[in-house]
Amino acid sequence: MSTIKVNNIQSRTGSAISFTSGDAITIPSGATITNNGTASGFGGGKIGQVVQGTDTTETAITSTSYADTGLSASITPTSTSSKILVMWDIQYRVNTGSSNNIIAFIKTLRDTTLIGSYAKARSDGFVGEYGGTITFSFLDTPSSTSSITYKTQAALGTSGDGRTFYAETGQGGVTALSAITLMEVLA
Repeated sequence: MSTIKVNNIQSRTGSAISFTSGDAITIPSGATITNNGTASGFGGGKIGQVVQGTDTTETAITSTSYADTGLSASITPTSTSSKILVMWDIQYRVNTGSSNNIIAFIKTLRDTTLIGSYAKARSDGFVGEYGGTITFSFLDTPSSTSSITYKTQAALGTSGDGRTFYAETGQGGVTALSAITLMEVLA
């Protein structure tokens, strides 16, 4: 085995250094590769980074106008070709008040752009309070390398009569953890 010690390698002609099929470059454990350009040919579908936001502060929604639930997370994609897998689960409870129905709409935003919506309804004559978990997942293509904030907002289909949707809380008013997870999928 031979050893070549240099500080810089340049192509003799053209702008690329080529290897013959079957050749390999081995990077030893503890070594670091720093890329200041565009890396390509490594295959896609790998997870570049994972970000999670959590919330345990109860948010009460009593209006037909959308309002933040308090659940959000921000991520900065490393490439414009990256996709972001957005997943969230909201612990909730609703109170139908004196009515026998309630519909709560939840939407997911990338900054101010709607990327998905979800409706949770209950209208079977039940009066009172009940709770559960609502989940959502979506593979988004933001085409950006700027910081992006994903968040959820909720609104009632019909307001009044004491109807209330509570995010980040369980049945009986017990504090519950809701979470949003963002995963950068490299192209």
